Amino acid sequence: MTNNKEDTTMTNIEKVNSFLDEAKTFYFLTIDGDKPKGRPFGFHMLDDGKLYFGCGTFKNVFSQLMKNPHVEVLAARGNEFMRYDGTVKIVKDEALLEKVRTAMPQIMSLYDKNGWEMGMFYLENGHAEIRGMLDLKDEFDV
Repeated sequence: MTNNKEDTTMTNIEKVNSFLDEAKTFYFLTIDGDKPKGRPFGFHMLDDGKLYFGCGTFKNVFSQLMKNPHVEVLAARGNEFMRYDGTVKIVKDEALLEKVRTAMPQIMSLYDKNGWEMGMFYLENGHAEIRGMLDLKDEFDV
């Protein structure tokens, strides 16, 4: 189900990436024990058909991902919002980190200066839905 002709030319992961680009800030939702936790994220990078996210391995969010890899990303643009959920797959790839260094040199220099590690991951078995306040605009597996 797609309402926008342009959407038919994009892959499903490109639709998610485009929505996040337009939203600018999105919210990453995890579980901390038995309580939900959400926090704003801004970084995402589409590379070779996968949508990567990253955060410091020293952060609570990363340890939450390790304990329970089921997450949801929530983003809003105008009168629409997107839910994108899946299972985190952590990736250790120096070539990918070099691309992150190029995309976010200030953040990565801070990480390097402090000896912090950037944990990179993408979602497997993903599902996305784009909704208006009262209706489903698009729904697809990613």
